[in-house]
Amino acid sequence: MNPRVQKVNPLSDYRLEITFSSGEVGIYDCRPLLDFGVFRELQDISYFRQVKALNGTVVWPHEQDICPDTLYMDSERTVEGKIGRGPHNRP
Repeated sequence: MNPRVQKVNPLSDYRLEITFSSGEVGIYDCRPLLDFGVFRELQDISYFRQVKALNGTVVWPHEQDICPDTLYMDSERTVEGKIGRGPHNRP
């Protein structure tokens, strides 16, 4: 099982800064989701910023969520203030 979300901070350009239970910090880009189904509501930046960490993942007020494994595997890890690819990301 991959690490779970402990903390989330919404960033500009529909990205999330996520602190995982492993202590790793990653940046997840939500832009590819914004044109699909329930995620369209996230296009409203004020709504997007209402994201919370709950039960090991991220969730918005109308219950949109993203699989924690997806968040972990597809996020770019930050190392000493620098962003790098996660262990499962392809270049």
